[in-house]
Amino acid sequence: MTAPLTPPPHDPSSRRAHAWHAAPGSPAAGPAGHDVAHGHGGKDAEDGQDGQDGPGMRTELREAAVVTVATAVVGALLGLLWWWLAPNVPLISDGTAVYLRDTEGEQAIGVDGTFTLLALGFGALSALVVFLVRKRGGVPLVLALTVGGLLGSLLAWRLGVWLGPAQDVVAHARQVGEGRTFPAPLKLGAKGALLAWPVATLLVHLGLTALFAPRDPDPYGQQHQLGPYGPPPARDA
Repeated sequence: MTAPLTPPPHDPSSRRAHAWHAAPGSPAAGPAGHDVAHGHGGKDAEDGQDGQDGPGMRTELREAAVVTVATAVVGALLGLLWWWLAPNVPLISDGTAVYLRDTEGEQAIGVDGTFTLLALGFGALSALVVFLVRKRGGVPLVLALTVGGLLGSLLAWRLGVWLGPAQDVVAHARQVGEGRTFPAPLKLGAKGALLAWPVATLLVHLGLTALFAPRDPDPYGQQHQLGPYGPPPARDA
Protein backbone atom coordinates (compact mmCIF):
# COMPACT_ATOMS: atom_id res chain seq x y z
CA MET A 1 0.00 0.00 0.00
CA THR A 2 1.57 3.28 -1.06
CA ALA A 3 1.37 6.69 0.65
CA PRO A 4 -0.63 9.38 -1.09
CA LEU A 5 1.39 11.73 -3.24
CA THR A 6 -0.66 14.77 -2.33
CA PRO A 7 1.24 17.36 -0.28
CA PRO A 8 0.38 17.65 3.37
CA PRO A 9 -2.08 20.33 4.37
CA HIS A 10 -0.65 23.78 4.92
CA ASP A 11 0.63 24.13 8.48
CA PRO A 12 0.54 27.70 9.72
CA SER A 13 3.02 26.80 12.46
CA SER A 14 5.73 25.98 9.91
CA ARG A 15 5.25 29.40 8.37
CA ARG A 16 5.60 31.05 11.74
CA ALA A 17 8.72 29.02 12.44
CA HIS A 18 10.15 30.05 9.09
CA ALA A 19 9.38 33.67 9.84
CA TRP A 20 11.06 33.44 13.22
CA HIS A 21 14.23 31.89 11.80
CA ALA A 22 14.41 33.92 8.60
CA ALA A 23 17.63 35.51 7.57
CA PRO A 24 18.41 38.84 9.20
CA GLY A 25 18.22 40.71 5.89
CA SER A 26 14.87 39.28 4.84
CA PRO A 27 11.76 41.44 5.33
CA ALA A 28 10.01 38.57 7.12
CA ALA A 29 12.55 38.53 9.91
CA GLY A 30 10.82 38.42 13.25
CA PRO A 31 12.23 38.76 16.76
CA ALA A 32 15.11 36.36 16.06
CA GLY A 33 16.10 38.12 12.86
CA HIS A 34 15.76 41.42 14.62
CA ASP A 35 18.01 40.24 17.42
CA VAL A 36 20.64 39.02 14.99
CA ALA A 37 20.52 42.09 12.81
CA HIS A 38 20.36 44.59 15.61
CA GLY A 39 22.46 42.60 18.03
CA HIS A 40 25.54 42.56 15.82
CA GLY A 41 25.01 46.12 14.71
CA GLY A 42 24.40 47.19 18.30
CA LYS A 43 27.65 45.61 19.39
CA ASP A 44 29.50 47.32 16.56
CA ALA A 45 27.87 50.61 17.49
CA GLU A 46 28.68 50.00 21.11
CA ASP A 47 32.31 49.24 20.25
CA GLY A 48 32.46 52.35 18.13
CA GLN A 49 30.92 54.36 20.92
CA ASP A 50 33.44 52.98 23.37
CA GLY A 51 36.19 53.81 20.96
CA GLN A 52 34.89 57.36 20.73
CA ASP A 53 34.22 57.79 24.43
CA GLY A 54 37.82 57.09 25.35
CA PRO A 55 39.48 59.82 23.24
CA GLY A 56 36.42 62.06 23.66
CA MET A 57 36.63 62.00 27.42
CA ARG A 58 40.39 62.59 27.33
CA THR A 59 39.84 65.55 25.03
CA GLU A 60 37.19 66.99 27.34
CA LEU A 61 39.50 66.62 30.33
CA ARG A 62 42.33 68.36 28.50
CA GLU A 63 40.04 71.18 27.45
CA ALA A 64 38.72 71.46 31.01
CA ALA A 65 42.28 71.75 32.34
CA VAL A 66 43.08 74.48 29.81
CA VAL A 67 39.89 76.38 30.68
CA THR A 68 40.64 76.15 34.41
CA VAL A 69 44.17 77.51 34.05
CA ALA A 70 43.20 80.22 31.58
CA THR A 71 40.28 81.40 33.69
CA ALA A 72 42.41 81.49 36.83
CA VAL A 73 45.15 83.49 35.09
CA VAL A 74 42.62 86.06 33.88
CA GLY A 75 41.97 86.72 37.55
CA ALA A 76 45.16 88.81 37.56
CA LEU A 77 43.41 91.31 35.27
CA LEU A 78 40.49 91.44 37.67
CA GLY A 79 42.89 92.19 40.51
CA LEU A 80 44.49 95.03 38.58
CA LEU A 81 41.12 96.57 37.73
CA TRP A 82 39.93 96.25 41.30
CA TRP A 83 43.06 97.98 42.62
CA TRP A 84 42.69 100.75 40.05
CA LEU A 85 38.91 101.36 40.30
CA ALA A 86 38.18 100.70 43.97
CA PRO A 87 37.70 103.88 46.02
CA ASN A 88 40.18 104.76 48.75
CA VAL A 89 39.08 104.63 52.37
CA PRO A 90 40.64 107.71 54.02
CA LEU A 91 42.23 107.33 57.46
CA ILE A 92 43.72 109.91 59.82
CA SER A 93 45.92 109.64 62.88
CA ASP A 94 46.01 111.89 65.94
CA GLY A 95 49.33 110.50 67.13
CA THR A 96 47.82 107.90 69.45
CA ALA A 97 45.19 106.13 67.29
CA VAL A 98 44.00 105.85 63.69
CA TYR A 99 40.44 106.81 62.76
CA LEU A 100 38.23 106.94 59.72
CA ARG A 101 38.33 110.45 58.37
CA ASP A 102 34.74 110.19 57.13
CA THR A 103 32.77 108.04 59.54
CA GLU A 104 29.66 108.22 57.37
CA GLY A 105 31.45 107.49 54.12
CA GLU A 106 30.58 104.49 51.96
CA GLN A 107 34.03 103.89 50.51
CA ALA A 108 34.37 100.50 52.22
CA ILE A 109 31.09 99.37 50.68
CA GLY A 110 32.29 100.70 47.34
CA VAL A 111 35.43 98.54 47.57
CA ASP A 112 33.35 95.37 47.95
CA GLY A 113 30.84 96.51 45.34
CA THR A 114 33.54 97.23 42.80
CA PHE A 115 35.02 93.76 43.22
CA THR A 116 31.59 92.12 42.98
CA LEU A 117 30.55 93.96 39.82
CA LEU A 118 33.88 93.29 38.13
CA ALA A 119 33.72 89.61 39.10
CA LEU A 120 30.19 89.29 37.69
CA GLY A 121 31.32 90.83 34.43
CA PHE A 122 34.37 88.57 34.21
CA GLY A 123 32.21 85.54 34.93
CA ALA A 124 29.68 86.34 32.22
CA LEU A 125 32.42 87.17 29.70
CA SER A 126 34.42 84.01 30.39
CA ALA A 127 31.30 81.85 30.04
CA LEU A 128 30.43 83.54 26.73
CA VAL A 129 33.94 83.09 25.31
CA VAL A 130 34.13 79.43 26.30
CA PHE A 131 30.69 78.73 24.85
CA LEU A 132 31.52 80.44 21.53
CA VAL A 133 34.73 78.43 21.26
CA ARG A 134 33.32 75.11 22.48
CA LYS A 135 29.75 75.38 21.11
CA ARG A 136 28.43 72.87 23.64
CA GLY A 137 28.44 72.07 27.33
CA GLY A 138 29.60 69.13 29.37
CA VAL A 139 30.21 68.35 33.01
CA PRO A 140 34.03 68.72 32.81
CA LEU A 141 33.69 72.09 31.11
CA VAL A 142 31.18 73.42 33.62
CA LEU A 143 33.34 72.28 36.53
CA ALA A 144 36.38 73.86 34.90
CA LEU A 145 34.60 77.20 34.55
CA THR A 146 33.42 77.08 38.16
CA VAL A 147 36.78 76.10 39.65
CA GLY A 148 38.65 78.50 37.37
CA GLY A 149 36.36 81.36 38.35
CA LEU A 150 36.90 80.68 42.05
CA LEU A 151 40.67 80.51 41.60
CA GLY A 152 40.59 83.68 39.52
CA SER A 153 38.67 85.49 42.26
CA LEU A 154 41.17 84.39 44.89
CA LEU A 155 44.08 85.52 42.72
CA ALA A 156 42.41 88.89 42.05
CA TRP A 157 41.74 89.42 45.75
CA ARG A 158 45.29 88.68 46.86
CA LEU A 159 46.84 90.65 43.99
CA GLY A 160 44.70 93.70 44.71
CA VAL A 161 45.59 93.60 48.40
CA TRP A 162 49.27 93.26 47.53
CA LEU A 163 49.19 96.18 45.08
CA GLY A 164 47.12 98.38 47.38
CA PRO A 165 48.27 100.60 50.25
CA ALA A 166 50.48 99.23 53.01
CA GLN A 167 48.86 96.73 55.33
CA ASP A 168 50.64 98.04 58.43
CA VAL A 169 48.33 100.92 59.31
CA VAL A 170 50.33 102.05 62.36
CA ALA A 171 53.60 102.24 60.45
CA HIS A 172 51.89 104.03 57.59
CA ALA A 173 50.39 106.59 60.00
CA ARG A 174 53.79 107.28 61.53
CA GLN A 175 55.25 107.68 58.07
CA VAL A 176 52.74 110.28 56.89
CA GLY A 177 52.65 112.11 60.23
CA GLU A 178 50.03 113.26 62.69
CA GLY A 179 46.89 114.82 61.25
CA ARG A 180 47.64 113.69 57.71
CA THR A 181 45.16 111.65 55.66
CA PHE A 182 46.29 108.37 54.12
CA PRO A 183 44.43 105.50 52.39
CA ALA A 184 43.42 102.38 54.26
CA PRO A 185 44.66 98.99 53.08
CA LEU A 186 42.67 97.51 50.25
CA LYS A 187 40.63 94.65 51.66
CA LEU A 188 37.52 92.68 50.88
CA GLY A 189 35.07 92.97 53.72
CA ALA A 190 32.40 90.64 52.28
CA LYS A 191 34.16 87.40 51.40
CA GLY A 192 31.03 86.23 49.64
CA ALA A 193 32.07 88.45 46.73
CA LEU A 194 34.60 85.74 45.86
CA LEU A 195 31.69 83.60 44.67
CA ALA A 196 30.39 86.20 42.23
CA TRP A 197 32.62 85.03 39.38
CA PRO A 198 31.94 81.26 39.58
CA VAL A 199 28.20 81.77 40.10
CA ALA A 200 27.94 84.18 37.16
CA THR A 201 29.92 81.96 34.80
CA LEU A 202 27.92 78.89 35.81
CA LEU A 203 24.54 80.53 35.25
CA VAL A 204 25.50 82.21 31.98
CA HIS A 205 27.09 79.10 30.49
CA LEU A 206 24.19 76.86 31.46
CA GLY A 207 21.76 79.37 30.01
CA LEU A 208 23.65 79.62 26.72
CA THR A 209 23.91 75.83 26.50
CA ALA A 210 20.20 75.37 27.11
CA LEU A 211 19.25 78.00 24.51
CA PHE A 212 21.78 77.63 21.70
CA ALA A 213 23.66 74.33 22.05
CA PRO A 214 22.85 71.68 19.38
CA ARG A 215 20.62 68.85 20.55
CA ASP A 216 21.92 65.29 20.47
CA PRO A 217 19.78 62.89 18.38
CA ASP A 218 17.79 60.23 20.21
CA PRO A 219 19.46 56.88 19.37
CA TYR A 220 16.39 54.96 20.53
CA GLY A 221 13.78 56.99 18.72
CA GLN A 222 13.56 54.68 15.68
CA GLN A 223 13.51 51.58 17.86
CA HIS A 224 10.63 52.98 19.88
CA GLN A 225 8.70 53.61 16.68
CA LEU A 226 9.31 50.10 15.33
CA GLY A 227 8.46 48.38 18.57
CA PRO A 228 10.42 45.76 20.53
CA TYR A 229 10.38 43.19 17.67
CA GLY A 230 11.38 45.42 14.80
CA PRO A 231 9.33 45.81 11.59
CA PRO A 232 6.22 43.63 11.20
CA PRO A 233 6.58 40.48 9.05
CA ALA A 234 5.64 40.76 5.39
CA ARG A 235 2.30 39.36 4.35
CA ASP A 236 1.81 37.15 1.31
CA ALA A 237 -0.45 38.52 -1.38
